[in-house]
Amino acid sequence: MELKVVFKTARSVTLETVTEQIYEFETPGKILVNGNVFGETKRVVFTLFDLKPDMDYNISLERNGEMAEASFHTDYEFVTLNVKDMGARGDGIQDDTSFIQAAIMACPKDSRVLIPKGRYRITSLFLKSHLRLELAEGAELLADTDRYKYPRFPGMIESYDEKGDYNLGTWEGNPLPMFAGIITGIDVEDVVVYGSGLINGQASFDNWWENVRQMKVAFRPRMVFLERCKNVTLQGFFLKNSPAWVLHPYFSQDLKFLNLDIHNPADSPNTDGLDPESCKDVEILGLHFSLGDDCIAIKSGKIYMGRRYQTPSENIVIRQCLMEDGHGAVTVGSEMGAGVKNIRVERCLFSNTDRGLRIKTRRGRGKDSVLSEIYFDHIHMDHVMTPFVVNSFYFCDPDGKSDYVQCREALPVDERTPEIKKLYFTNIKAENCHVAASFLYGLPERKIERIEFKNVDISFAGEAKTGVPAMLSGVGECRKKGFLISNVDTLIFDHVKISGQEGEAFELSSINHYEVR
Repeated sequence: MELKVVFKTARSVTLETVTEQIYEFETPGKILVNGNVFGETKRVVFTLFDLKPDMDYNISLERNGEMAEASFHTDYEFVTLNVKDMGARGDGIQDDTSFIQAAIMACPKDSRVLIPKGRYRITSLFLKSHLRLELAEGAELLADTDRYKYPRFPGMIESYDEKGDYNLGTWEGNPLPMFAGIITGIDVEDVVVYGSGLINGQASFDNWWENVRQMKVAFRPRMVFLERCKNVTLQGFFLKNSPAWVLHPYFSQDLKFLNLDIHNPADSPNTDGLDPESCKDVEILGLHFSLGDDCIAIKSGKIYMGRRYQTPSENIVIRQCLMEDGHGAVTVGSEMGAGVKNIRVERCLFSNTDRGLRIKTRRGRGKDSVLSEIYFDHIHMDHVMTPFVVNSFYFCDPDGKSDYVQCREALPVDERTPEIKKLYFTNIKAENCHVAASFLYGLPERKIERIEFKNVDISFAGEAKTGVPAMLSGVGECRKKGFLISNVDTLIFDHVKISGQEGEAFELSSINHYEVR
């Protein structure tokens, strides 16, 4: 057992226990700070707050007679601006937006804005560069549900000389008007938002979740929206009841999401947990998702944005996370017009999600929509309906059920044709599955290049539910199906077990090279 420092500020630190355990231990370990008992944790990744600036610390974790230690020095801090000193009341009645915003704008470098215990009614707060914003224990940001109080971002603004443009608003991969996020960062860098408090979007079917497909003035706000940002970290706090996607980094890079807890009702619409879109170098570590849509959905715009900016999502690591109740635990697409590459999902738990891996693409996404180097390693799934889904006929968008998108015959390869290259699944146990072990369907005219399964064990629930394995025309409900795979160039099974299925374990078609080890 080893303890390593993942990230620190003047007041907090996130640590990761290097262990074979996934997400949490069976019994808690004792945390000592400089030799004194600080508390307990069951989580493999944990965060400590209320540290002092510019000090040496030694953190120990004791479990079952083992001890791991890590030492570090907290960052320097100049001053603290308490938002209550700026006029915020935190009584849940006064609109505290302008007072908190004043503290943010007035905060010098190497300092922090402190939001202490209280309930702060707000609309949109805007971040600035070199900011440390702490949401302390017992602090709750209550987002107003009156849409007319939120700033509105136009989708695309043409430059004065008509030679360029400025994309500000976005919705599901297209440049469209949107409300500013509850926490918004535009072109900022070196920002940390941290603490053990709560951001409450207060969304319900009486406000933001009513008639969700209609644009009312603008599209619904994200809980946290980061556009063209660099070196931003979110650490430790809770988020719930988001109007739309919870965390949406957009054309941003060097991002860390650490030890966050994200909760939305299971029936809440379009409340994805974390959607990196055209982002690079992203670390997602120790998060807990329980929500009504995809837990993590990696995107890079629809075909217009993909072609214009050609900015894929790449170099994304997802580790030691718990995904519950969502449609997909880790989803890629369907808006991936600029491609997605080098995604690593390691040591995660998927529980009661519809799908484990969920890849959604379709004809029309374009030649730049290339998906490659997707790795899943040491994953444990429980009560996941279908663990592995690759759907090249996803029926999204107005033309999603057209003959062109849904045709199962090979069509000519042209500038509209997307591509899926290499997918690797290793050291995976999926128990109590329901619908199918996998549903992997490539395009007949451009087959999935390579899929490898190694050390994979699949078993089904005794009382399995029926369901649709993927969203494409002509596929009905089923239960306890085996590996359903079609249109793949190279398919490798290396030490793969399946039990409890009804019918054939492997239903394969149009596979060019097939190997069992």
